[in-house]
Amino acid sequence: MLLVVDNGSVYTDSIISCLEVLGEDHRRVRFDEIAGGDLEGAGSIILSGRRRNDASMNATNSRLVRYAVSSGKPLLGICYGAEILAITLGGTIRRMERPRHGLYGARVVMENPLCSGRMEVFESHSYRVAALDSRFETLAVSDGCPHEAFRYGRSGIYGTQFHPEMSGDGRELIKNFTRSRN
Repeated sequence: MLLVVDNGSVYTDSIISCLEVLGEDHRRVRFDEIAGGDLEGAGSIILSGRRRNDASMNATNSRLVRYAVSSGKPLLGICYGAEILAITLGGTIRRMERPRHGLYGARVVMENPLCSGRMEVFESHSYRVAALDSRFETLAVSDGCPHEAFRYGRSGIYGTQFHPEMSGDGRELIKNFTRSRN
């Protein structure tokens, strides 16, 4: 079962729709309602984006990142989920000069199981991952974001600055994430 952590993003319903189209067994749980059994029963985790900053949300999502690392469970952090993944494991984020909203081009720079070539990605954020710890690998870049997609070492832990649930190339990335973790 795939656990979708709902951090209040306006796009979380699109993640759920994507998983339903894929026939993926999943459970959606608000960040502030997660119980220990939710984690133990999950084969993998998706951290959604968010609408607003919340200290409790940040603490919970950081705990989930550390849990995925220690348990070896695959995790996909989307937008805010990628940012909290980076921050929790030694990276930094930075406010952008201008928010990005809409479709943008991204280029894959490292071979990986989730994506390849050029992608059209949907972005909706005013912060970006600015730096990653040396344990990360940058998988994709764009003109506005130096770390559009990244992976923690050679693990199944990934982050996307963009919202893969909102574009065809991105939905293919989610499909590949669900297939690579099985």
